[in-house]
Amino acid sequence: MACILVIDDEPIVRTVIRKYLEIEGHEVVEAPDGEVGLELFRAKPTDLVITDILMPNKEGIETIREFRRDFPELKIIAMSGGGRVDSNAYLNLAKKFGATRVYEKTADWSRLVKMVGEVLSAE
Repeated sequence: MACILVIDDEPIVRTVIRKYLEIEGHEVVEAPDGEVGLELFRAKPTDLVITDILMPNKEGIETIREFRRDFPELKIIAMSGGGRVDSNAYLNLAKKFGATRVYEKTADWSRLVKMVGEVLSAE
């Protein structure tokens, strides 16, 4: 299966996503923000990156832009639960900056797992 980097500042979100992906047989690497995520990826590239948008240090849009600049073929899923504005505004911006797909955070993590499968199987 695939190796997936999950970047989110909320430990519980990273844990939940990791558990769902590990059930599917994936290896998961976790990072608390984009800065650490980029460092981990550069040290050991993964097949897919899942990144939150709103995070401290290096937020998701900046992280996506840097990944896209340095690794143009990388598959990226951006996710957001919202913030001061509707999460769709953040996710639309993530698409413009190069996210392969976007996911609105909900309690239905199986939708994210399905999306991961679709992104990984797409050429």
